Amino acid sequence: MAASGNNTKFFELRKKYPFFIYEDFIYNVDDTGLHIVYHFNLADKFKFSPKISFLPNKAVNIQNIPVPLLENLIFHIGMIEMISYWKAACPPKIMVKPFYLEARQLQWWKNLYYKGMGEFFYLNGITTDAESFVRIESSQNRKLTKTDIITEPAYLVPVGGGKDSAITLEILKKENSVTPFVINPRKAIDDCIATAGFSSNESVTVLRSIHPQLLQLNKLGFLNGHTPFSALLAFVSLLASALSGKKNIALSNESSANESTVKGSFVNHQYSKTFSFERDFRSYVNEYITGSINYFSFLRPLHEIQIASVFSSMPKYFPGFKSCNAGSKKDEWCCNCPKCLFTYIILSPFLDEGELKKIFGENLLDKAFMEYYLNQLTGNEPVKPFECVGTIEEVNVALIMTMKKYSGKLPLLLQDYKESHAYFRYKDVAAETLIKKLGNEHFLSPAELEILKKYV
Repeated sequence: MAASGNNTKFFELRKKYPFFIYEDFIYNVDDTGLHIVYHFNLADKFKFSPKISFLPNKAVNIQNIPVPLLENLIFHIGMIEMISYWKAACPPKIMVKPFYLEARQLQWWKNLYYKGMGEFFYLNGITTDAESFVRIESSQNRKLTKTDIITEPAYLVPVGGGKDSAITLEILKKENSVTPFVINPRKAIDDCIATAGFSSNESVTVLRSIHPQLLQLNKLGFLNGHTPFSALLAFVSLLASALSGKKNIALSNESSANESTVKGSFVNHQYSKTFSFERDFRSYVNEYITGSINYFSFLRPLHEIQIASVFSSMPKYFPGFKSCNAGSKKDEWCCNCPKCLFTYIILSPFLDEGELKKIFGENLLDKAFMEYYLNQLTGNEPVKPFECVGTIEEVNVALIMTMKKYSGKLPLLLQDYKESHAYFRYKDVAAETLIKKLGNEHFLSPAELEILKKYV
């Protein structure tokens, strides 16, 4: 995948728009929820006022949070929200006004911005480095206060409408009190929550809107691209946890997310889903925000192929779950993108062709034009798709397992795959080991690990 040539534009925009300011935030509470508005400033030329609202229901109680913690949490959401607006011109200086951040905090944020924007830099063809891409300043004397609160040992589970969060919901609801958490609900998310047995009034629901000015800048040719949404989810989930009084935020990120998208580089579409981010985020929260919330990924010990194995035993979720970004607005599998192909492949060792056709509507392994995506997924191309997909090894293992299920003619893509370098490289990998072995890098308690082991 060739990167676009926006390097010249990058330096021209930085010169024309030399600074970006996180001005302030305002919030209010009324019968329609907790509403937050952020104010960002691009070099005194453009102003942005994005909004986030936490809707009222029985799971949300603003009285759970002391004001210092509430403002700390709201402020930090703004710190990650602003990256979506900063990227339009990538100013070399960011000024943070609402609160003072010490040097170690500023370095933490600089590291997150750089690694989280790796895909953005790569696909725009931007040449920069971790030191020079931005300088963050914080001149305000008003300091943040770390505040602990009383939380119950229950679980807040972010739900995205895909197979991963469905598994976390399904397993944890059998073991403890669970509250679903949603940003910008859509049909697949609602279906997943309903299938798990929850009503909409039992979820913590957040509405997030992009300021129209940013969309206008995109049309005018300013820089655009991927930002670390899962990092935004992490900070928003902290406030959701505090509002609902739930101690544990149980993500559904797997160990497969640790593999870089661009081989031999730090560029990873899923950076803010990695164990590295999870570890750094937990440390930052505990030191600067609160020690009362436990953020971790319940599926971290698993690979995508293990998750597919577990999910294949939960057929009630098959009609509603969706993982396709291209088809998300229409609540469909587009069946033409690498994410659809990956999901089909990773499920194919565990479901028969008829079941897969009920989910996707067709056999994606018979679509010849998907061969390029197949080559990306199997390592025959140097760059994986910029999607949330599994490791090269497990994709190859899944394909080889699927091939063994066919007694007659193979689908088109499997015919081609059988002649590829990837096939000969991975054909002798012990699939059973990959499916059964749990990873050691995780933050599950011993009890939580035992719960997960029951299903693998």
